[in-house]
Amino acid sequence: MSIADPTTDLVARLDRLGPAEVADILGLARSAGEADGADPFDEHTLLRLRDPQAAAVHLTARAPDGTLTGYAHLDTTDPAAGVGVELVVHPAYRRRGTGRALAGEVLAAATGPLRAWAHGDHPSAAALAVDLGFRRARVLWQLRRPLTADLPEVRLPDGVALHAFRPGEDDDAWLALNAAAFADHPEQGRWTEADLRVRLAEPWFDPAGFLLAVAESTGRLLGFHWTKVHERPGSARMGEVYVLGVDPSAHGGGLGRALTAAGLRHLRDERGLDRVMLYVDESNTGAVALYERTGFARWCGHVNYALG
Repeated sequence: MSIADPTTDLVARLDRLGPAEVADILGLARSAGEADGADPFDEHTLLRLRDPQAAAVHLTARAPDGTLTGYAHLDTTDPAAGVGVELVVHPAYRRRGTGRALAGEVLAAATGPLRAWAHGDHPSAAALAVDLGFRRARVLWQLRRPLTADLPEVRLPDGVALHAFRPGEDDDAWLALNAAAFADHPEQGRWTEADLRVRLAEPWFDPAGFLLAVAESTGRLLGFHWTKVHERPGSARMGEVYVLGVDPSAHGGGLGRALTAAGLRHLRDERGLDRVMLYVDESNTGAVALYERTGFARWCGHVNYALG
């Protein structure tokens, strides 16, 4: 343990979290998300917070009265590729050195390169990253569009049909296609059976919103559009293009556009939603162009900073 300077917050390192600590961290994240307009943690970190077996280092900052003022999550699953970092400070305790103190402990605790996300591209995070020598390595855009506006028609290529994902039957075929479709993606293409299973067990999972495109003659899986619905107390429901992928051999035939349209229509017509979002890498210019032609516009950016 160490005393955070210049604050009087106590920064502690934990290798495991108890239920009360997880509840405190999630409450802090909600407060920060409401203040900043962007949640401080991605889905991967939230899932790991709830998994007591996940390999991670947890750094907590607490005021003398025990209030959780800040938290940093270090994903140590693959140190060679880089320790993943997400850090948040409670809005009421900012500008008093807590973020810098946590960042200093991150640097002391990590071995190997670091990859830190700044969700919403917050100016304070950018300034801290520059001060600590991090470089801006990757940008993930959040795009949004209304579902009340006209949606494109679903025009599937000849010989292709859609059906809903069948848990336990389509798992292996989907994992193989996901790996092929996202072979160059730093996270999505590395999904394992365990990664899929944990998401199928989430309360938001709906197989009817997990659309698969198959070749009618062979049954081979050619593409998919997995949708998601965000439901949070006090906030309007919103749909998400959670993951959309097409087999590389099926590129150029309009399947990506058809799957996009089918998922958007499902969110509007079957789930009754009036807006939708998605995330896409800035470097994936083809996907960005596809989504912008489908009516999406940039809402905010999430920046990944690298060190080492």
